[in-house]
Amino acid sequence: MKSLLVLACVILISFLPAPAQTGYGGGSRRGSSSTRSRRSNPDPTPSTTIFLSGKVVLDDSSVLTDSASIQTICKGQKRTETHTDSHGSFTFQFDSRATASDDAQFDADSSSSTSFPGPSQRRDLQDCQLQASLPGFRSDVVELAGRFTGNESADIGRIVLHRLNNVEGFTISATTAQAPGSARKAFEKGQKQEKQGKWEDAQKSLEQSVALYPKFAAGWSELGRVQLQRNDPVAARHSFQQSIAADSKFVNPYLGLTQLAQREQNWQEVVAVSDKLLALNPVSFPDVWLSNSAANYFLQNFAAAEKSARRGLQVDTDHRVPKLEYLLGMVLLKKPDYADAAQHLRAFQRLTTKPADVAEIQKQLDEIARLSAQANPPAAEKK
Repeated sequence: MKSLLVLACVILISFLPAPAQTGYGGGSRRGSSSTRSRRSNPDPTPSTTIFLSGKVVLDDSSVLTDSASIQTICKGQKRTETHTDSHGSFTFQFDSRATASDDAQFDADSSSSTSFPGPSQRRDLQDCQLQASLPGFRSDVVELAGRFTGNESADIGRIVLHRLNNVEGFTISATTAQAPGSARKAFEKGQKQEKQGKWEDAQKSLEQSVALYPKFAAGWSELGRVQLQRNDPVAARHSFQQSIAADSKFVNPYLGLTQLAQREQNWQEVVAVSDKLLALNPVSFPDVWLSNSAANYFLQNFAAAEKSARRGLQVDTDHRVPKLEYLLGMVLLKKPDYADAAQHLRAFQRLTTKPADVAEIQKQLDEIARLSAQANPPAAEKK
């Protein structure tokens, strides 16, 4: 049992997202998934290609200052196609050759969460919907069926985002709309440089944005993210704290501080900061529930770890963070509840895409079966 739990600690640390790889708050974005799927999965079959464009707006007419994801949902398979620009506009190429498995690869590249492939299938506009995704908001859904014919370019109009009632914190800060044009221009320039991998130039632009407007919460948060990317945790911590001071309900700097504390394996700080983030927004960050649960696990606060893992699973309706299943299984071993622990480990085994994870989980399941048999010997043996 001891060796099993030691192995769990090693695996859990490897599960936590690396700060430099996680994009948020208008950070670095990957290229078009349609382009990448054609490159990695050539298909000689003719396809229908349509360029779709539109704009994402907020229902209260306030300024959309963070980049929203644009997603298609085709026969239940969700795919991130692109992201909005600084004005909320978007355009992307819809390719009928794209498959669910391509989407899983795109999400695996774009997120700290483990993704899982669905069955390969061709896409048809008649079976698809379009929506926007931004933490703390609910999106209207646009039906694509019957709107387009043949190869063409089309404007689908506006996609409206509605603030969730039980959420106080957002990835949008009111200070962005209040920033002078020069500060916002420097901020947007820094974001563009991030996408190009020009991290030193991006830092200079973002430093300029907060110098022009010291209360620029998004500018400070993005500066912290760049500083973390450039391996300067002291400066990054200062920038994240400045962001919180400018707007205490802006969630991005809390996410940055959580990731910084994870990298340092400062579990007390991970719990403290992620608790604040999850109090502001308990519904949009299942990966933060994972971080909170793991930190409590390492601090041996197993009741809190179990509660956070279960909350994470409740909000992770799309199973984007299957690592929560693994973590909950490890927590349940502490009770010990072998049957429930094995159930969650099997769930993770079904969802993970890594063969090494599948093999390792099987070893752990075999060990759990052995421990369970020892704890509950057959009636004949008891006599």
